[in-house]
Amino acid sequence: MTARPPEAFTLDRIETPVGTVLLVTDAQGVVRALDFVDYEPRMLRLLARHYGQVKLTPGQAPEPVRAGVRAYFGGDARALEGLPVATAGTPFQREVWAALRSIPAGETRSYGQLAAAIGRPKAVRAVGLANGANPVGIIVPCHRVVGANGTMTGYAGGLERKRWLLAHEAAAL
Repeated sequence: MTARPPEAFTLDRIETPVGTVLLVTDAQGVVRALDFVDYEPRMLRLLARHYGQVKLTPGQAPEPVRAGVRAYFGGDARALEGLPVATAGTPFQREVWAALRSIPAGETRSYGQLAAAIGRPKAVRAVGLANGANPVGIIVPCHRVVGANGTMTGYAGGLERKRWLLAHEAAAL
């Protein structure tokens, strides 16, 4: 059996008001991962889980992607909506991640609402696990999911960032 060559991606770093963002894109400029620099080990684990061996080359993401990220953090809460993303994951995870992208900026949904939105109202825990395995934070807005009573629940980038992102989007709209 021949070993598959590693997936080749570009690793960009963009400064934001809440820390440096790591932005991983493929040769076509499609976003494969986005996370905060202090969560780089998590991002690397997710990339390895989804793609196997990866080769990250420092560089810049395509300008439209960089511009979208900068515009989002600059106050345009909808700047990320059209950015192309590709996520490996299971079919269920991809279904959850697609549903996340349908949550409008400045709004939140509970895990139960998200489960109902994908037609699986009893899969609340599985939706939570898929949400936590999202490799493309912010663009696939897992920060917009809250507890059933509206409380802040876990966020891979930290609850303070989650609060900031939600307040940032609310203020921008």
